[in-house]
Amino acid sequence: MSEPGTVYLVGAGPGDPGLITVAGLQRLNEADVIVYDRLVSEALLKEARPDAELIFVGKIAGESHDQEAINRLLIKKAREAKRVVRLKGGDPFVFGRGGEEAEALREAGILFEVVPGVTSAVAVPAYAGIPVTHRGLASTFAMITGHEDPEKPELSIDWAKLATAVDTLVFLMGTKTLPEIAEKMIAHGRGPDTPAAVIRWGTTPEQRTVTGTLGNIAARVEEAGISPPAITVVGEVVRLREKLSWFENRPLFGKRVLITRTRRQASTLARLLASEGAIPIELPAIEIEPSADGAAVGAAIDELVAGRYGWAVFTSANGVELWFEHLRERGLDARAFAATKVAAIGPATAEALREGGIVPDLVPEEYVAEAVVEALAARLAETTLPARPEAPEGSSGATTPRILVPRAESARPELVEGLRSLGCQVDEVTLYRAAVPETAPAEALSLLRDGAIDIVTFTSSSTVRNLAALLNGHIETLREPMVACIGPITAKTADELGLRVDVVASEYTVEGLVQAIANALYGRPGHFSRRASD
Repeated sequence: MSEPGTVYLVGAGPGDPGLITVAGLQRLNEADVIVYDRLVSEALLKEARPDAELIFVGKIAGESHDQEAINRLLIKKAREAKRVVRLKGGDPFVFGRGGEEAEALREAGILFEVVPGVTSAVAVPAYAGIPVTHRGLASTFAMITGHEDPEKPELSIDWAKLATAVDTLVFLMGTKTLPEIAEKMIAHGRGPDTPAAVIRWGTTPEQRTVTGTLGNIAARVEEAGISPPAITVVGEVVRLREKLSWFENRPLFGKRVLITRTRRQASTLARLLASEGAIPIELPAIEIEPSADGAAVGAAIDELVAGRYGWAVFTSANGVELWFEHLRERGLDARAFAATKVAAIGPATAEALREGGIVPDLVPEEYVAEAVVEALAARLAETTLPARPEAPEGSSGATTPRILVPRAESARPELVEGLRSLGCQVDEVTLYRAAVPETAPAEALSLLRDGAIDIVTFTSSSTVRNLAALLNGHIETLREPMVACIGPITAKTADELGLRVDVVASEYTVEGLVQAIANALYGRPGHFSRRASD
């Protein structure tokens, strides 16, 4: 019989997936089984191995749960020699029942480790602009459960001592019992005018904060429709929120933004949007389908290796990655470009080339085909390129520039036509097609059709056409949200389909797109770190 595995009790943090610890993320990456609660971010589950078993065990406020069943599940999976991660919101030992699970594991002879997490008791007030301690206002704070175990013979909170014992009190899971908490605090000496705040879904783009006093906070929360999960902060530090609020002040806070890029490419834009406070909703309108003619690709690679191309021009990161896949299949790498200069249409394409070992010789200032042609025209005027193989021996020194263009099927003709107008011989090699996905995320489509999307982003003409196809041509669905396009070519496609385009980025990158949205909404830029992308 094999040795049992290990259970890792991991704190996922309070909601923002970026707040998980390095150790917690490592355990998550290595896990065979992940047992998780409702408060765990879906983004963290994407960090699991593709073959990991994901098991949801609920933990919805107000419902009864069988902790013993969870304990048995952890023991069972560990006895199957699995590495088990018990992923819990916040910290497993702060009102997370992690101690009970650890006791059960120890009694069963199962090895366990505890990976602490960032507790919501500190992080959520911080995201609301409320420090739990502050010089001159609060030197002490306490964390209190707002929902004690109903099966206990008597409640353990000594309100007479607690109400005035510390400067700041943070109640977890106490939304439904807030009227009772406020009443008992006041009854035991805390002033009814003491500042109080209730923060729902703290550290996420859906965070909502209601402020008031002990005397009126329960009524304000009910009026605002605040429901669990939420925490309550009581103390003078709540007054600092007016000065220190930052998270909810970001340009796109709370806006649901639809991302139509491929599933693989969506992460960069999603990260930038989230950094501005938005709620990214992924609805991939493009599926990259390789559609290369093997013989044509092979012939082009042979010509490349033989040094017969003066330039290779790449118009997308997808094209770069697929071209390098074809090179690798033939046992080749970046050295195949030894005699060839390389142009990239924009920063993301350039970055994909760098990842393959190629530093591009040319990236135009404007990231469109016409700018590539203009920039190459200047370079060709000062460069002698290899002649066509059919050039007769003994001919004059004049040569015909030969250029390789590996790209998508049905791409805009301007690049190839422009290069040919310069007298170049262009070998256009089709590598893939931007197909309409067979299926789309039902939840994202539902949000779009229900008018719950605030902004729709398009990063290429294909995303516009394909989303229209996914909507069966019902583009009226896209008339309510703001429509933002990465550049004029994409905007023109949207316009031709009858869409109202509200935002066109002046810099044709995903950073430029997010920047343009922030400027359009509030007339001020975002704060995210700039990264190469187009």
